[in-house]
Amino acid sequence: MNSLLRGNAPRRSGFIRESMYHETMSDKARIDKWLWAARFFKTRGLAREAIKGGKVELNGTRVKPGRTLAEGDQLTVRRGDDLYEITVTDLGDRRLSAALAQEKYEEDPDALARREAAAKQRKLDYQARADRQRRPDKRQRRQIVEFTKRT
Repeated sequence: MNSLLRGNAPRRSGFIRESMYHETMSDKARIDKWLWAARFFKTRGLAREAIKGGKVELNGTRVKPGRTLAEGDQLTVRRGDDLYEITVTDLGDRRLSAALAQEKYEEDPDALARREAAAKQRKLDYQARADRQRRPDKRQRRQIVEFTKRT
């Protein structure tokens, strides 16, 4: 009797419960955990904050971090300057390598092209800013003053 009170009773149906648990979890996944597993965010906490901040939309509407996903759901994820429009294909919530994580979703080809074009434009803008002339530094100012005094 004491073993039953302590929770040490033999568990004959434990295996059945585990298999039932895994079956039900395979058709549902929390959105914050899935975004972490698909490597959109480095931690679940960052994924949760992005969802709360309105950076993630499920089928065009804002959601809460605990919302469950289903296969075929459309997600829009804003991460920095990048906008991902994806369709969920796999609901696995285990974090795998980056190559395997990309198999969890399909990205819209138009969105991919827009994102790559925007990244290319950002790179060109950065190069243009790096090449522009800046204000003279201290040494250059001294040279200007010395030059203007001579004339």
